[in-house]
Amino acid sequence: MPLGFEKHDHTACIQSALAKADSYCADKGLQFTKIRRRVLELLLMEHKALGAYDLLGNLSNEGLGTQPPIVYHALDFLVANGFAHKIEKLNAYSACCHPGKTHAPVFMICRRCKCVVETQTEPLRNFLGTTAKAAGFLIERTVIEIEGLCPSCQKAEPARPYYPLRT
Repeated sequence: MPLGFEKHDHTACIQSALAKADSYCADKGLQFTKIRRRVLELLLMEHKALGAYDLLGNLSNEGLGTQPPIVYHALDFLVANGFAHKIEKLNAYSACCHPGKTHAPVFMICRRCKCVVETQTEPLRNFLGTTAKAAGFLIERTVIEIEGLCPSCQKAEPARPYYPLRT
C-alpha cells in the first residue's frame, strides 16, 4: 500500500478496504450496517482525519441520521474492530491502513493541510519494547503522532526543523 502522500488509485484503495471490512465482519459474525459502512467509506475518501461532526454532517445530508450517537456508535465499532483509529491531536478519526493486523500505528500529521498518513513501526516498536522491558513495564497499546509538513505543503512553506533538547 502506498505511504499516502504519493498519488495512487484511490478508488481501488477504497474498494479494497471496504471489501476487507465486509469479509472480516462476515467471518466474525459482526453487523456491518449501512451507517458503519458509510462512515468507513467517508474516512477512506480522504487522507485526512475527520471529526465526528464532519461525519455526522455527511450522514445527515444523505438522510442516514442527525443525532451524534449515530456517528459515535459507528466510530466505536470501527475503532474496536481495527478499521479506524482516533487521532488524538486532531480529536478526529482516520481509516486504518492495516485492518485486521496487530500493529502499533505511527501517524504523520501535516500541520498545514491536516493530511494524515499511517506508517509501519517495527524499528520503533522494537526500541520501545526493549526500553519498556528494561524498565519492567508491559506495553499494552501505543499510538504515536508526529506533526510536520507533507511533501506538497513543504513546497509552499519552508519547514521548521525539529531540534531535540540536549541534556
